[in-house]
Amino acid sequence: MEETNDQQLLAAFRGGDAHAFGQLVDRHQASCLKLAAFLLGGRAEVEDTIQEVFLKLMQKPPNLPDGQGPEACRAALAAWLHRVTRNACMDVLRSESRRNHREKAVASREAAPGGQNSVDAADTRSAVERSLKRLPEDQREVLFLRLLADRSYREIAEMTGKKAGTVGWLISTGLRALGEDLEPLLGMGTSRPKGGSARPTLQALLQNL
Repeated sequence: MEETNDQQLLAAFRGGDAHAFGQLVDRHQASCLKLAAFLLGGRAEVEDTIQEVFLKLMQKPPNLPDGQGPEACRAALAAWLHRVTRNACMDVLRSESRRNHREKAVASREAAPGGQNSVDAADTRSAVERSLKRLPEDQREVLFLRLLADRSYREIAEMTGKKAGTVGWLISTGLRALGEDLEPLLGMGTSRPKGGSARPTLQALLQNL
């Protein structure tokens, strides 16, 4: 039996079928949650943000392309939800007045004797979060899609509205900036002592957010 595509589910929901909307949530909620958790760094607002995203979908769903297959419909809705989730997360970050205070406190701990080697796991996470926040929004977004969501360059281009070449440049530039900023954590450019533990990779640090 052929699976009902996203356009058909939206049409059914507009016609009063609440179950159809639940199917849409089941299909797309996980990716939205992962994006929000990445952008918000595990803040308590993640679930509330996703609830707002799907409320917007309920109140004003997008028009999906006519005459195309189920994959095209699904990709179009995924791109719309991605943009709405990203914008909602940016609103949360902009309104967080406590952020500067927390970053200053972490910076003070990192400046204590022992330097970066004395930073514990929580501080490592904070250091990575700060480095990500210093990246331009477009670089941060494509890095998430490529490294954590495992999207192809073509898929990222479709979801962000950017050209594939621009996507590649943003990824390359973002990785270089993160690598330079997180060099003490990654041990880049230094040799590892014999018998020492392996340094975490950049992708591993990002996945721990």
